[in-house]
Amino acid sequence: MSEDEVLQIKITLEGISPRVWRRFHIENKMTFHQLHQVIQEVMGWTNSHLYSFTVDGQEYQDDREDDLHDFDGDGLLPSRENTIGFLSLKQRFSYTYDFGDCWEHLLVVEKVLPRDPLASYPFCLEGERNCPPEDCGSVPGYYHIIDVKKNKKHPEYEELIKEWLGEEYDPEHFNVQKANFGLRRMYPQKGDKKIDGRTRYWVMEK
Repeated sequence: MSEDEVLQIKITLEGISPRVWRRFHIENKMTFHQLHQVIQEVMGWTNSHLYSFTVDGQEYQDDREDDLHDFDGDGLLPSRENTIGFLSLKQRFSYTYDFGDCWEHLLVVEKVLPRDPLASYPFCLEGERNCPPEDCGSVPGYYHIIDVKKNKKHPEYEELIKEWLGEEYDPEHFNVQKANFGLRRMYPQKGDKKIDGRTRYWVMEK
């Protein structure tokens, strides 16, 4: 596979219905750790927990944060040192985020495309629905939150929704422009310029 190719990947959060999913483009020269960062941004997670990828039985983890494993002894590979360049068309692999709540994601390589010199990467194409709140207790906890949120008379509404979650949380909401703005802050492109040194916002040169 050429170093100038781009992968179109669809990621779907498993165990939640209706589905929470995103579709994005990413350069195949990126590492698994960088793919993790992109997933965090497009899904809406807060990058507060450990993660792992599993591809054809091989697991990749961040060796700078996880001191629970011997990378040589456990057969793990460091996500910061291995690129996604070997992934092929229709490749299916998994991403686990937060080993406590254990959010499992399925990723599929839908297309392998030539790199467009006028495009910015990574880039989110589309998606549906909001990801669950962090530390909500996995799938059962998420469904419980949704049930409570629908009923303001529920005995847990005040504590669980108003005080902990926040009434503004909308499980149906996804803003692709916001996701791409976050990606652009993470990976500024040639021709961008800073317009606010304090907030580090970036915009395209006209």
